Amino acid sequence: MKDIRFLAADGFPLHGHLYEGGGEEPAVLISSAAAVPDAIYRHFAAHLIDLGASKVLTYDYRGVARSEAPSRWKSRLNLKDWGVLDFPAAVDELRRLSGSRPMVGIGHSYGGVALGLSNRSASFERYALLASLSGYYRNTAQPCAMYAKMNLVGVPLTIPFGKLPKWGGLGEAVPGTIFRDWARWCRNPNFLFSDPAVPEAQNFQKVTIPLLSVGITDDVWGTPRAVESLLRRFDNASVLHEMWYSPASSDGAPIGHLGFFRKHQANKLWPAVTDWLLNAKVPDGAALRPEMRAA
Repeated sequence: MKDIRFLAADGFPLHGHLYEGGGEEPAVLISSAAAVPDAIYRHFAAHLIDLGASKVLTYDYRGVARSEAPSRWKSRLNLKDWGVLDFPAAVDELRRLSGSRPMVGIGHSYGGVALGLSNRSASFERYALLASLSGYYRNTAQPCAMYAKMNLVGVPLTIPFGKLPKWGGLGEAVPGTIFRDWARWCRNPNFLFSDPAVPEAQNFQKVTIPLLSVGITDDVWGTPRAVESLLRRFDNASVLHEMWYSPASSDGAPIGHLGFFRKHQANKLWPAVTDWLLNAKVPDGAALRPEMRAA
């Protein structure tokens, strides 16, 4: 594993980790959930290398973990920048490092949204959406708690601190402007899709590659309604398969929003997803969405 740094198109410096092996399988880009450091994906990335992936790149979005804003940086940090600027920069960096090797990707939560915003989906052979969703608070399993945590606790904390601190309870520290964007999207039934500051939402219609959505039944954020609300935005995907894991898939242990990537899931939850990423094998039990069957 190597520490790497690369620049987004606007000059913002991003930090990532590159995993390398001698395999002949595609290069893999792993894009994080909101407020989640790329280190959480290290075991999954190393496992992909063991399975033959040629290279795997993980990275932190601007303002999160090791991709801190430089002291000289004056421009506003926006939540959409993670998909519009940071994701494309990571795509370009992995392409530079892997040459003409085919590329696939997996986006965790916001990492699926980033694909849609980026206008770079054509860079991938296929892409997995892991616990990716539309974050409207009423679609979560605990709407009142989610609303309070984000708007009655989180947003006020960003005023004196200029960020939501890590102890605010929603992951890594997040710049205040980004967190307020996040809270605003989650108050809207259409999430980011009716935000006039996000014209890049139209790029979801340009995604035509095969997609695999993997939901988690005990994910407080990723309820079936929340996942469906995002998946319907990918209505031009050539193929969209959907599957769900439950705690029963993990010997009865909770999985939740982050648990898929824990090392002990390597022999339980990972095989179906890694086989799809590296070999294009549709997982047993994955359902083709009805509109795809109709087509």
